[in-house]
Amino acid sequence: MTGRVGVLVHRDKPEAALLAKRATAWLSERGHEVWVPPDDAAAAGLEEWTWPDEQHAADLDLAVSLGGDGTMLRTVDLVCAGGVPVLGVNFGHLGYLTECEPSDLEAALGRFFAGDFRIEERMTLDVRTAGRYPGVIALNEAWLEKTLPGHTVRMSLSIAGAVFTTYAADGLIVSTPTGSTAYNLSVRGPIVSPTLRAMVVKPVSPHQLFDYALVLDADEEVAVEVLEGRTATLLVDGQRVGELEPGDTVTCRGGPYPARLVRFGAHDFHQILKAKFALADR
Repeated sequence: MTGRVGVLVHRDKPEAALLAKRATAWLSERGHEVWVPPDDAAAAGLEEWTWPDEQHAADLDLAVSLGGDGTMLRTVDLVCAGGVPVLGVNFGHLGYLTECEPSDLEAALGRFFAGDFRIEERMTLDVRTAGRYPGVIALNEAWLEKTLPGHTVRMSLSIAGAVFTTYAADGLIVSTPTGSTAYNLSVRGPIVSPTLRAMVVKPVSPHQLFDYALVLDADEEVAVEVLEGRTATLLVDGQRVGELEPGDTVTCRGGPYPARLVRFGAHDFHQILKAKFALADR
């Protein structure tokens, strides 16, 4: 079986560029069509490769992410609308999302095209700003943060159309279960099993007694309105979307399509979490 394979590369890791050259050669020798985004191709010295436009990205049979979880987030953003499976190769410290190490890539590609794999689906988040900015799909989270250092931002939180409470805080995070181990974790939000469909809402340094996280159904629309006083900045999966003025609202709910991650055998999230935090058996 041959197919179309997209290769995305961490642009600041020379070892990822070297692996990209190795992977594209391996794939081409076996008759696969290889596509690489222009900026990635330039960083990896692969200028002869091209990337399809958004419409044709759905024609890929596989997307390969060469980096850490950050490169995986970028890859998922590019291809998940087309249902394209993503194989993550880990160049980070200990990736929650990636599946194999660089030395195993050729074996992993061989297993994929032999049909020896499974797909793990992860919920995404549909993030919208009522026309101020285009809608965005997130794998980890959306968050509103204060624009001015030294000041809080005031926000109103509504759940399923009803106002829940207001916050004066440094920010507010809406995360997926996958994103529960990202920014949400750093502000002591709950860790959620990644294959669930749920949203976690967690304020960041709120100036009030109610600072608890909320775990909501994925279909309960969350709306966050910026209140009078100061602007806020919207970020999605670590990327700045733009600044929101008082009266602007961000809505989040479960995305219309999942991220599809390639897995070989068991992928034990809880054991990865245990290793990440060096938890000992007692």
